[in-house]
Amino acid sequence: MLFDYCAECRSCCHVDPGYPPLEVSLTRQEKAKYRSICIETECEHLSTTGCTLGDTKPLSCKLYPLAYNPADGRFHYDNECPLMPEYVRQLAEPGSDARRHLSEMKTVIENIQASEAAFLKRNFSVDKAYFELKELPSANVL
Repeated sequence: MLFDYCAECRSCCHVDPGYPPLEVSLTRQEKAKYRSICIETECEHLSTTGCTLGDTKPLSCKLYPLAYNPADGRFHYDNECPLMPEYVRQLAEPGSDARRHLSEMKTVIENIQASEAAFLKRNFSVDKAYFELKELPSANVL
């Protein structure tokens, strides 16, 4: 599985020394559940096997290593994520983990665009500030 390596790498759930804390963007529903999630050095929900929140983790975390720009409807990715070369390669394969992930993220974003426009804008702003983003090739159909 493509994302199995995430539990080993875990770099997306860390803030390097000298950088400001990362306030994870939350939807209204997620704010009601978690209030806030702030990563000062390492996410409190990170264990040796990965995220302890599993399927209930925030959308911004589920979206990673992708970032969605609501201004132009395009997807980008964190260029420093070690999975990205394989992710991009898998986009050409029907049924691949990358295709399933992208499809799921497109569906979720389509469903919340009207009700959570501020979340999408805020999340992309945070992603631009913290990650080295590149446009995701041939996946921008939203």
